[in-house]
Amino acid sequence: MLEADEAYFKEHGEPLFSSHMLDLSEEPKEENIATCVKYLTRMAPMGQWLEMEIGITGGEEDGVDNTGVDNAALYTQPEDIWEVYDALSKVSPNFSIAAAFGNVHGVYKPGNVKLQPELLGKHQTHVAAKLQTNNSKPLFLVFHGGSGSTKEEIATAVGHGVVKMNVDTDTQFAYLAGIRDFVEKKKDYLKTQVGNPEGADKPNKKYYDPRVWVREGEKTLSERVKEACRDLGNVDRL
Repeated sequence: MLEADEAYFKEHGEPLFSSHMLDLSEEPKEENIATCVKYLTRMAPMGQWLEMEIGITGGEEDGVDNTGVDNAALYTQPEDIWEVYDALSKVSPNFSIAAAFGNVHGVYKPGNVKLQPELLGKHQTHVAAKLQTNNSKPLFLVFHGGSGSTKEEIATAVGHGVVKMNVDTDTQFAYLAGIRDFVEKKKDYLKTQVGNPEGADKPNKKYYDPRVWVREGEKTLSERVKEACRDLGNVDRL
């Protein structure tokens, strides 16, 4: 993808993508950071943003199963964050860090996930002290595995410098909800192409047309996205 970015940038003066996310959290810390430096060095001349991840997000996603990892691996340490910041900031200011604070992909029974978003504040304090700066939030942080989080957990994370939150599982379910509810409500119109409660000769195309029921999923997904925007405080910001 970077090769395509570079080729497009050479011709048009801008890259194909404004940012890339690089998840090497399963790799040794030193390899993770070094690889991110290598990629950010190529991205910096094009003004691109890099999102990197350090510390493991639990649960399962895209075929990667972290349900059995050591619990300690789910919490990134301030010293690790400083190593990332120190290395990447020498290349470009355009990067964010997805630090683990008990995050888990997916949604689980309440009490099974021990999120500690207050740890993000400790990362900010640690890096600010290292930099000897009055800026209390020198880090751009990312909240992975945000689905199922409480409003209070989200607010705490945002208050400590989270600028992006992933809610893939919640949005998947929101998309399903609209379609599911439509199918349940209109089930007697979806069994055959012709014939429904209104008459044996009544056509059902306007019910089984994918554009109709897919749209219902889009509506509920849209509402979930609006909720996430409100939770993250990015409404009426522009």
